Amino acid sequence: MINDELQNRRTVIAIIMSVIIVIYILRLFTIQIIETKYKEGADSNAFLKKTQYPPRGLIYDRKHNLLVYNKPAYDITFITREVHDLDTMSLCRALNIDKAYFIKRMSEIKDRRRNPGYSSYTPQLFMNQLSSADIAPIQQSLYKFPGFYIQIRTLREYTYPIAAHVLGSIGEVSQRRIEKDPYYTMGDYCGRDGIEYTYEKQLRGEKGVEILLRDAKGRIKGKYENGKDDISPKAGENLTLTLDINLQRLAETLLRGKVGSVVAIEPKTGEILAMATSPTFDPNLLVGRQRSKNYYELLKDPTKPLMNRATQGQYSPGSSFKTLQALVCQQMGGITEHTMYACNGPQSSPVKCTHHHGSPVSLVNAIEQSCNPYFWNAFKATIEKDGYGTKNAIFRKNYDEWVERIKSFGLGEKFTDSDIYEQARGYIPTQKFYNKVYKSVTGWRALTIRSNSIGQGEIMATPLQLANAMCVIANTGYYITPHLLKNDTMLQKVHRCEVEKKYFPIVYEGMWKVFESGTARASKLEGIEMCGKTGTVQTHGKDHAFFVGFAPKDNPKIAIAVIVENAGFGSTYAAPIFSLLAEQYLKGKVERNELQEKVSNTVTNSNVKKR
Repeated sequence: MINDELQNRRTVIAIIMSVIIVIYILRLFTIQIIETKYKEGADSNAFLKKTQYPPRGLIYDRKHNLLVYNKPAYDITFITREVHDLDTMSLCRALNIDKAYFIKRMSEIKDRRRNPGYSSYTPQLFMNQLSSADIAPIQQSLYKFPGFYIQIRTLREYTYPIAAHVLGSIGEVSQRRIEKDPYYTMGDYCGRDGIEYTYEKQLRGEKGVEILLRDAKGRIKGKYENGKDDISPKAGENLTLTLDINLQRLAETLLRGKVGSVVAIEPKTGEILAMATSPTFDPNLLVGRQRSKNYYELLKDPTKPLMNRATQGQYSPGSSFKTLQALVCQQMGGITEHTMYACNGPQSSPVKCTHHHGSPVSLVNAIEQSCNPYFWNAFKATIEKDGYGTKNAIFRKNYDEWVERIKSFGLGEKFTDSDIYEQARGYIPTQKFYNKVYKSVTGWRALTIRSNSIGQGEIMATPLQLANAMCVIANTGYYITPHLLKNDTMLQKVHRCEVEKKYFPIVYEGMWKVFESGTARASKLEGIEMCGKTGTVQTHGKDHAFFVGFAPKDNPKIAIAVIVENAGFGSTYAAPIFSLLAEQYLKGKVERNELQEKVSNTVTNSNVKKR
């Protein structure tokens, strides 16, 4: 019995000892393997590991003109445990800051809620994006401030003060970005929008590391083992864009003093040649230490210069939509190229015509003269071709088909396989939407939604989508996803519209007549046959001016959409911009200098600052 008690005691003691040993082993494992602060402390006693930042990739246009490059910049960093006997006032004078800023910045850095990666053993960012002039006063006296170091970085520089929305900008990474991608640490920069954001991984390159040896007092003694374990940074990739910078510059010049946008695309490739928005800003404003201040000023500007109207502006396309209507109505059997409808001008009902022309009107003449009643009758004949019916079933089926065929031109959805940073989706109203609005499936018909027949009502599209739709017509039935990076693999992204090729020639002819004898005859370009369509869209204020089209008529090289908000007739403001851009791209220069000066100096919105 006594032996049993002794045996039990020995067992209990053995278990306790085993538990203690396991706890020690686990603790040692945690300290040496999982927790990094002890390793950081040990390493920092002997080494200083300096991150070597790679130069960001350069950006060129389609003709290899340099658009974005790098210039040197400097950061001030410090390691907390190495900072001692600091002469705060001398440091503040050298950095041209006051003591209040110094105290505030130190507090922010050591606040683990705001800076979760803080460690007293690792470099912390104190000031960033300093120029050579800023850094000079402290460079000579850095030895007086133990624990403080100068880190070399680069900032973006722009050759031209244009294309800000396309190129994008660089900013400090957020905590969320750091958690999502281990490449980044606090104080790093990354692309915030535009091409800089979309192609961040290609442009950023790979960081390097320089390992420096310390002595017992923490002083730098040189490279560890002559740099044997250093890792050289790898520069980011250079990118070539589809952009034509001369065309982009002209587009922005023509939009001065106006609110609107221009998108130009090469139809056969989907390459975006120009994507301008107005008002805009100089991309150099969002570089360096003044970035935050300038960004705030742009943000509170009531004209919204930070908004890319080319991809985010959503508009009723107005008469520019009639070209698509003509194609879909033919495909669905509502009309043929020989169909004629009467027009009584402004006395027409239920849709008035804003033009005076002959009657009856053919499809070609309806496009040429932008006849509203023609397209209202074509729309009604298409979706109600099988009657209206008691329960509306066949009519609703026809409307669904109409929606899908219109959307096949790239409307109503984002281009999800594109590299364009921010896009609005536009809107093509569905049967479900109208059933909800009018409460029952028998509560609406063609007459109820007649505004859709002329591109108004609930239909919304972006300038990018309208330019792309012109590519579909130029290509007689397909488009390549519009994109900004010059990359041949994009040619595989082919989207075919749901309209047969045989229905396009008559629309071509009508769009050609718009310049020859129709609403844009004043903007005709001698020597080059062009196809286009004006649009004047009613709004709460003055009408929006639209023009869409492509050139030349045979073998089109460029498709363009122009929108000038609250400017009145499309033929007055948007058509000349289209014509001048086509001239620049197809001839290599603008010869109609008087027209260019007139358009560039025309102000349609006095709130927009001229640049």
